[in-house]
Amino acid sequence: MAVSGFEGFEKRLELNFSGEDGLIAAAENGLRDLDFEVIQQVLSEVQCTVVSAMSNTCMDSYVLSESSLFVYPTKIIIKTCGTTQLLKSIPLLVSQAHHLLGLHVTSCRYTRGSFIFPKSQPFPHTSFKDEVHYLNLTLPSHLCYRKARVLHPSKKSSSHCHTWHVFCASDHQHAHLFDDNNNDEHDDNGHDDHGGAFTMEVCMTELDQGLAEKFFGGGEVTVREMTWATGIGEINPNQVVCDFAFDPCGYSMNGIDGGYYSTIHVTPEEGFSYASFECNGELEEEILEDGRVNVYDMLEKVVQVFRPAKLSVAMTGASRSMSTRLRSVVESFGLTRRSCSGDEFPGSGKIVFQTFSTSRRK
Repeated sequence: MAVSGFEGFEKRLELNFSGEDGLIAAAENGLRDLDFEVIQQVLSEVQCTVVSAMSNTCMDSYVLSESSLFVYPTKIIIKTCGTTQLLKSIPLLVSQAHHLLGLHVTSCRYTRGSFIFPKSQPFPHTSFKDEVHYLNLTLPSHLCYRKARVLHPSKKSSSHCHTWHVFCASDHQHAHLFDDNNNDEHDDNGHDDHGGAFTMEVCMTELDQGLAEKFFGGGEVTVREMTWATGIGEINPNQVVCDFAFDPCGYSMNGIDGGYYSTIHVTPEEGFSYASFECNGELEEEILEDGRVNVYDMLEKVVQVFRPAKLSVAMTGASRSMSTRLRSVVESFGLTRRSCSGDEFPGSGKIVFQTFSTSRRK
């Protein structure tokens, strides 16, 4: 293992907003009306820049020098890797949305895995305790329902697995608080089915080295070749893709399909190789009815592309049936589930975190 290198594990921040009346008209652009100069100022606080962008009628999508940004009328998602200071985006985003657009923040969700190089992270990302302290000081007081927790494997399997750090905050109207009793550990029979949207975040380490080598450019491999030669372009053929290859190595992709997005980021260096995949959607029945690629097919293709030795799946809004089927998809590739934990969070509902690994030799 390398002593130091580029940090692949991302930090992810999602902020939701509403107008003073609690609603925003469908015809209004909301956060999408923020000037690009404001977006640049926010990213300057984070210490990253826009390298590519695209839009549709539902959202604006930006590939960043360190990962991705998605802007909806009432929601913004920023995902950054490396030594970025993601949480420093909050004060400017909240103030500009309020003063320029009359929007106020209604909920916040911050998630991340366990850093490969934690000692390289700057404040406030020096520890989860520091992150939670910073969030508690920075977020407006009306987000009064707050919860922070690390979802982690059992001690027996901890050496094989990733961990998942979650902080959620919400105002009273959007809290959706649940009974916290007996939420420490969940198995497949402990998940309650419920409606709504979901977000799937997949983290993969120890990638197949032959595959990882395809993400080294060297001036000879184009970004389109990376997208299609690896199979990434087939994960969701319905989406419009905006991709970017970094010099000398590394890859990022945003895909948008109506109001749905997916994003992939790859750090291919041997010894600390990493890839992530994230997508959102509605309940599986709705996905199948409207002809979209379902989440199980996408996850299957993702694992097939990257062939990792270690993998974790965090599902926000997961139902019991989804968690069970996702496990089956991953285990069909020879990975064994090492842990499953979950909890309820204000403004986000249930988050279920599963970890998998294989005995493949490095």
